[in-house]
Amino acid sequence: MNIIYDIETYPNCFTLAAEHADYPIRWSFEISDYRDDSRDLIDWVRWIKSQHGRMVGFKNIEFDYPVLHTLMLMGKGDAATLYSKAMAIIGTQDKDVGLGHPVIHTVMLMDKVDATTLHSKAMVIVGSQDDNRWQHRVYPSDRRCDQLDLSLIHHFDNKARFTGLKEVEFIMRMDRVVGLPFPVGSTLNREQIQILRKYNAYDVTATKMFYHESADMIRFREELTRKYNRDFMNHNDTKIGKDYFIMRLEEAGVQCYYYGTNGRTPRQTPRPTIALKDAILPWIQFEQPEFTRILNWLKSQTITETKGVFNGVVAHVNGFDFVFGLGGIHGSVTNENVDASDEFAIIDLDVTSYYPSLAIVNRFKPEHLTDTFCSIYETLKEQRVSFKKGSAENAMLKLALNGVYGDSNNKFSVFYDPLFTMSITLNGQLLLCLLAEWLMRVEGLRILQVNTDGLTVRVKREHLPHVEAVRENWENLTNLQLEETRYTRMVIADVNSYIAVKEDGGVKRKGRYEYDLEWHQNASSLVIPKVAEKVLLDGAPIRATIEGWDDQMDFMCRVKVPRSSKLLYVEDDVDTVIQNTTRYYVAKGGGSLCKLMPPLKGKTEWRRIGVVSGWSVCVCNDIKDAVLPIDYDYYVDEVEKLCLSVI
Repeated sequence: MNIIYDIETYPNCFTLAAEHADYPIRWSFEISDYRDDSRDLIDWVRWIKSQHGRMVGFKNIEFDYPVLHTLMLMGKGDAATLYSKAMAIIGTQDKDVGLGHPVIHTVMLMDKVDATTLHSKAMVIVGSQDDNRWQHRVYPSDRRCDQLDLSLIHHFDNKARFTGLKEVEFIMRMDRVVGLPFPVGSTLNREQIQILRKYNAYDVTATKMFYHESADMIRFREELTRKYNRDFMNHNDTKIGKDYFIMRLEEAGVQCYYYGTNGRTPRQTPRPTIALKDAILPWIQFEQPEFTRILNWLKSQTITETKGVFNGVVAHVNGFDFVFGLGGIHGSVTNENVDASDEFAIIDLDVTSYYPSLAIVNRFKPEHLTDTFCSIYETLKEQRVSFKKGSAENAMLKLALNGVYGDSNNKFSVFYDPLFTMSITLNGQLLLCLLAEWLMRVEGLRILQVNTDGLTVRVKREHLPHVEAVRENWENLTNLQLEETRYTRMVIADVNSYIAVKEDGGVKRKGRYEYDLEWHQNASSLVIPKVAEKVLLDGAPIRATIEGWDDQMDFMCRVKVPRSSKLLYVEDDVDTVIQNTTRYYVAKGGGSLCKLMPPLKGKTEWRRIGVVSGWSVCVCNDIKDAVLPIDYDYYVDEVEKLCLSVI
């Protein structure tokens, strides 16, 4: 049994709304000046536990449950205490202010609970500037009911992927994208509390919808948890892979952590300096002077940190720029529409599991993890092949294989060894350059793109046997495998944005042409890449296609500002503050949007930054408010930017 829930906290009001994940059964609790459901709420949580149920939320492990846990420990709560706890948690999120378990610990030490004392304790902690935000989380063993956090399994706690529930509501195309109805810290009257309860229930509706969107991810974690008797439920994909790898290392007798009075500390190999020649395979050599220049330059470098190593490192070979970077090599022709034909083929060659395979065949490893690391890495790769694609085991082993490289440059990780990082990224790029050098000997062959794990070429079909020979020689030399994909057409704006049509009819989209997006990406104005694809691949007319587009939601845009800023709707020179995450579309006859941002350091004036400057918009957080005509000119202009340079 899964129960979806969400809480809201104000100085004189606490609410919790919930709904059964599979049935239209709803619960609502309130602790306020007008009502006290605290004991009923505690009994309800105990009932869920007795039914072996699980509470599901959005950022609930970081926020909702620690507040609820405080109530569970007190036995009977008041809104002021719960609000103090909530504000302390928010303080650590926004200002690196610490709070954590001290409030709960105070409860446990007191003979009799006193709300005023607890409030004072919380406020002292808020002001303490303790930067340990993780103190708030309640250990799984201490939780009064199992918790599943949808934001964690989607990795929204990562800064690069940070996504709020309002943004998820936008991506799910809900009729309403509803912001908090009253400013944080407001004292609410009875009527306002009823509005808050409706808002709270709507957040649960959105969370429940997202829960069902996440069903496959949840089933995957349930399967792994049962199979390995280890809790994977709130792990993101990367963490699943890393934890499984660590589990296998420990089973093989490799110590991954030091244990002391302050808990566990990961074993690592930090390196004050790294001579890059120690990372590069000694047998790599080139005939192209530019590649040789880059190789010799790299071998002469000694670095103190991995960032900034590749600034401006470019090899210019046969009119193509190979750009080196910490994450991998890249390069591309720009603004070209390339077709296959009876005479020419377009071939993409990608190295199979490139970075894991590099480590395995060359015995690269974090030094402190010994050769056992290499043996386990190889075993995991072999095991993955034995499991059917789509199975939980196959997916987990893929995560285990791919998660190690990125974590080897993470100073908090068991896998941390920056020489291992550089061994992978340097040799990965140099070996692709070697492949490119050999391919460029093929008569008439032209490189279209090179990226982290492969490259794409256009070549005369009569010379395909030569390409195959190069491929075979490179595979024999490197002990790596190349996977081939053939395209009928590529529309390339640049290395980050292109469309590639496969021979089987499938379409690969990147960058500005993507519209099958991940949850953390901004799915604004999807009509633009969708129409651009029809124009580029089918020759559709731009304006007629846009004006005939029948999916209203594809025109919708999303804007978000942080809590420190304000979002303004400006009409007739009057500023109206609107919710921080807002849905809108470019419309005729509307007002304009503007971000009001805090002053820059050393400045005093707040900054006004326009949103789609020069165009008017219609705000429609409730889709019923989408009453103004769409300004098709804006969308036509944006499609033209994607199309005209490559047609």
